[in-house]
Amino acid sequence: MLERIGARRVLLIAALAVAVLVGTVAATNLASSTVYYLTPTEAKDRGVNPGQAVRLGGQVKQGSLECCFMYAGDGVRFVMTDGVNDVLVIANGTIPGLLREGAGAVVEGTFIADGTFRATQVIAKHDEVYTAPKAGATPAHRTAP
Repeated sequence: MLERIGARRVLLIAALAVAVLVGTVAATNLASSTVYYLTPTEAKDRGVNPGQAVRLGGQVKQGSLECCFMYAGDGVRFVMTDGVNDVLVIANGTIPGLLREGAGAVVEGTFIADGTFRATQVIAKHDEVYTAPKAGATPAHRTAP
């Protein structure tokens, strides 16, 4: 009887060790694909240096989104806010169609000396509302928050 209990205990410990090992490997592999960004307040508090590549996330402030024609080509400028601090963002290149005032966005790039954020990539967040289009119909984009 004692041998049988000992064998079960060893099997249970081995199964638990395998589960912990699998969980550790999965967590390690998933950590490299997570996207972390700083809010404008976090960036200010951390004192991000000009030229240091970072991701900045927040909401596009109402009334601040404007397309502009800069020296380097078409672009967009807007103010990103977290409700406490604001950062002027200037981006050139492809701008996502979902980028709108009041919506969330994540931008990659660097701060310049005057505190402006020069974005190399803009990622617009979409809301969690999804409605499937009817068969054969082109889906309409939601433009209101």
